[in-house]
Amino acid sequence: MNEHDRPAHPAGPPLIAVEGTYREMGAELGRRTGDLVERSIQTYLRRFRDGAGLSDADVLRWGATYLGVAREYDTRIAEMLEGLAEGAGQPIEHVTALNARTEMLYGTGYRDEGCTSVAVLPKYTRDGHTLLAQNWDWHPEQGPVTFLLATRDTEGFSVLTLAEAGMLAKSGLNSAGLGVCANLLVSDRDTGGVGVPYHYLLRGVLQSRTMSEAHRKVLDVRRISSGNLLIADAGGEAIDLEVAPEVFGHLLPEDGLITHSNHFASPLPLVDRKAATSALTLLRPSRARHLLEDAAAARTLTLADIVGALRDHYSFPDGICRHLDPGIPAEQAVTSVYSVVMDLGTRDLYIAAEPPCARPYARWNLDDVFADGSSPDVHFPPGSDIAPGPEPVPLEAVDA
Repeated sequence: MNEHDRPAHPAGPPLIAVEGTYREMGAELGRRTGDLVERSIQTYLRRFRDGAGLSDADVLRWGATYLGVAREYDTRIAEMLEGLAEGAGQPIEHVTALNARTEMLYGTGYRDEGCTSVAVLPKYTRDGHTLLAQNWDWHPEQGPVTFLLATRDTEGFSVLTLAEAGMLAKSGLNSAGLGVCANLLVSDRDTGGVGVPYHYLLRGVLQSRTMSEAHRKVLDVRRISSGNLLIADAGGEAIDLEVAPEVFGHLLPEDGLITHSNHFASPLPLVDRKAATSALTLLRPSRARHLLEDAAAARTLTLADIVGALRDHYSFPDGICRHLDPGIPAEQAVTSVYSVVMDLGTRDLYIAAEPPCARPYARWNLDDVFADGSSPDVHFPPGSDIAPGPEPVPLEAVDA
């Protein structure tokens, strides 16, 4: 283990920290996580085959295509992916296919789950900081191969993001005070083909030093899948970008809040393919808003208020805090694998593992991650605002 790495805490995943050029960081990441990368690739190769009907040759062909796309979109991303494949001893085409898994799966008709995200403007919070958060709802088998990835390049620019092994980004923040949360969207415009994969867009945002640069990395590109990016910064602004091939929409804060789940909320010329099937997506954003709006109106909203909303069990087991549904086959199981809360003013990221309703949130500070000999605060003392939550409500109790 590297001197900067931290083992898993009961509240969250381990942290892997790498420094250097982008190729060097990718190679070091691959070496340290090779076993996890192998496991993640095998999981998604099976999903590509069984869920999307893609042959091994199809995966290699599209992986090569998305490597070319990465080189055109952002050479830093391409160099990290190439280094990662080399360090992990994996074909680069498998690594790039993994990072394009949204397009590999959804572009062929495969459907799965998503998340609930929240942004709060600083004038509505007690501390005057921009807050950003989400529950990541996904297959629980991916929890053990997911970790926090910290990168610091040769110019000192750093990123802290949740990442599945072999991938470079999900929800996270950077040293410029900019953060992003991800939500699955599906539309009739989604196709296979050549374009910038959704997870490249997420890393592109995290590589951005300004909000305007982040917008260009998302909007001024050819897209082949739908997706949602909730972006906020320490400067005090937030915007939600709903993107699809050839079109995009946006949402701005209302009364200091943006909430989003897995359906399009802006008027776009498309057919939403997820709204009818994603568990409670039509209500989760308004439910989160209802839980937060009083504190926001009083200009006293805190991290603890957001955590309370992320632990909400309304319409259990399919609410904001997602639990396993015993009536769903294991291969289709979805839970809130991780819950993430970010204070963009302090560059703090708080994270809790499944189920977030019953676990404390570990804190990681981006400025401290690379400090020699530092020991990030991964526990909250008794009485902390973000303490372990109550035990989850049993399904039978709700049904009763």
